[in-house]
Amino acid sequence: MAIARKRFGQHFLEPAWVDKVVRAIDPKPDERFIEIGPGLGALTRPLAARAHSLVAYEIDRDLAAALRRENLPNVRVIEGDFLERSRTPLAEPPIRAEPESSSPRVPQSPSPLTLRVAGNLPYNVASPILFELADLYAGGLLIADATVMLQREVATRLAAAPGTGEYGVLSVLMQHVAGAEVLLKLPAGAFRPAPNVLSALVRLRFHRPDPPVADPIVFAGVVQAVFTRRRKTLANALRAYEPAARGSIARVLSAAALDGGRRPETLTVAEFARLADAL
Repeated sequence: MAIARKRFGQHFLEPAWVDKVVRAIDPKPDERFIEIGPGLGALTRPLAARAHSLVAYEIDRDLAAALRRENLPNVRVIEGDFLERSRTPLAEPPIRAEPESSSPRVPQSPSPLTLRVAGNLPYNVASPILFELADLYAGGLLIADATVMLQREVATRLAAAPGTGEYGVLSVLMQHVAGAEVLLKLPAGAFRPAPNVLSALVRLRFHRPDPPVADPIVFAGVVQAVFTRRRKTLANALRAYEPAARGSIARVLSAAALDGGRRPETLTVAEFARLADAL
């Protein structure tokens, strides 16, 4: 029996919850999957049985070896950290073998396969993985969606509205490039060993930055800076962003058509975009 390793943040999904999660993901025969953190393969097997093919990234070498030994015909297991391996071209899932037939085959144009992502993400690196997926999409990898298990607090932040306590850096930066939908809430007992937090299954659909910004680095920088002073006024919070502090904050706010007396947590994604462009 595999032992969960704390350094990898491993919590394995219990069998009673596997069917619920797979139904929520709803894999199809014309879809190929990237699975992040397959662990014991609880999701890998039913996903592979329903989908065209799957490539699984597993950081635990023992679990990767065990899954590879199963020799699932349309599954490729990659041993390594997804955050490191994904910076090189992603491994292509293997092609499922077609059953032999005595009748001649009529040549057909290959139909495009939809690429999806699934996974039970380690909670300690969930946010970096989400941003990595967003970067991959921006770089041209056409990910239709990512259905992943996250700490419920993170899931709440992903979908949080301006003015709420949960709205913050993660909310703004991810909502700028993706829509988030909570599909399923899981109790701690859905995993072995049970984590100290509740979990949720979230579907992310990536899109182009909305609205577009002149400089994504400035956009991310100003969002991260002002939320370090989220209880201050916007005019005050902008002093945490060095380029703004060196110039005229009043002029920047005027160019962005924003009231400097507002709190940073009340700004919408579109207002943050205006502010970044003004800077």
